[in-house]
Amino acid sequence: MHAIDANKALTLARAVLTIEARAVAQVSDRLDASFAAAVSLILACSGRVVVSGIGKSGHIAHKIAATLASTGTPAFFVHPAEASHGDLGMITAHDVVLAISNSGESAELVTLLPPIKRRGTRLIAMTGNAASTLGRAADVHLDASVGEEACPLGLAPTSSTTAALALGDALAVVLLDARGFTAEDFASSHPGGKLGRRLLVHVSDVMHTGERLPAVREDSDLAGALVEMGAKGLGMTAVVDQQGVLAGVFTDGDVRRALAKGTDIRMLQVRELMTPAPRTVSPENLAVQAVQIMERYRINGLLVVDADGHLIGALNMHDLFRAGVV
Repeated sequence: MHAIDANKALTLARAVLTIEARAVAQVSDRLDASFAAAVSLILACSGRVVVSGIGKSGHIAHKIAATLASTGTPAFFVHPAEASHGDLGMITAHDVVLAISNSGESAELVTLLPPIKRRGTRLIAMTGNAASTLGRAADVHLDASVGEEACPLGLAPTSSTTAALALGDALAVVLLDARGFTAEDFASSHPGGKLGRRLLVHVSDVMHTGERLPAVREDSDLAGALVEMGAKGLGMTAVVDQQGVLAGVFTDGDVRRALAKGTDIRMLQVRELMTPAPRTVSPENLAVQAVQIMERYRINGLLVVDADGHLIGALNMHDLFRAGVV
């Protein structure tokens, strides 16, 4: 096992980050009308953006395609070598090809130029050399050139791939903005992720209703309220009037507070111990809003009411944990 010189390692690491940050800043400084033209070309596209690259640029192309697709621009990755063996059939005249190559001379991509042109498919090239074969053949060229690679040997793609990735992110975000893509749109593409659940799950999706809803009348005795709490397992029960309108909430905390005061609770009705006007939430609220209410008021449960104040549901923090919004 080789010993590490910690100071040397940190110095080199900082140099790498500095060089890559400088490369991204230089790409930003060079942005011009070509970038806007690329955005316009994609916005006018009735098909999809087909992103392609080989080697390290291929990995960057994969990520850019995924970012575009998740932010409102239909896109997918095609491996250029596989395209020459049948996958070219995935590309139509209605698509836009985004070809990524630092040199602009990657043989696998250059081979695809004639069939792409014959189909009438528009081409955006992201390279480090506008005078390259790809750069000259493109309808729009995006300059992703860098002054130097961060690799001390000057060989491993480092700054160049970082610059291309950042330029691809810029393209995706500008397209997102131009399309008016919202957080809700993003969530609909990410239903399995936590963000998607936070933006898609409503209180009505997780609340307890029907037989699972703990509720007693105002004139119920304490024993009945405790039985209801225990049976429904939410640590509370709603208290309603004869019309089903919420009057209060009764929890084991109310019992403890009464006992601490020396109150003889055996003959009391639940209305005498309940907390009136409890915090409530609407079934149309997002579940994450229920989380925010619970955290703000340091409570573990909420009752759900309709516009007229009628009790329709209940939920607690465990329900929100299970729903994946916490």
